[in-house]
Amino acid sequence: MRIQCPFCGERDLSEFVYHGDAGVVRPDPHAADAPARFFDEVYLRSNPAGPHEELWYHGSGCRSWLRVRRNTRTHEILSVAFANAGFARMGME
Repeated sequence: MRIQCPFCGERDLSEFVYHGDAGVVRPDPHAADAPARFFDEVYLRSNPAGPHEELWYHGSGCRSWLRVRRNTRTHEILSVAFANAGFARMGME
C-alpha cells in the first residue's frame, strides 16, 4: 500500500504508523460514568467495512499527522489530508 503524503508525495506504507479511527472522540475522564464510557470505547467499538477515516503519522518522513480516507475492504486510499486543516508547515501556505 502507498500513501500520498501532501508534503512528501507518494510513499510506501512502511514510512507511516497507523493510529486508529479519525472520528473517535475520547470520553471525558472526569465524568461520573467515565469507566463505563471507556469500556465501551475500548471494547465495543465498531469495525466498519468500506470507506473509513483514519489517523496516520508519517514517522519516517515529514512527521505530519494525516487524515486518510481508506476503503477497509480493498485498502484503496480515497483521500489524504493533513489531520489539522489549519496546520501549515513552514513554506507551505
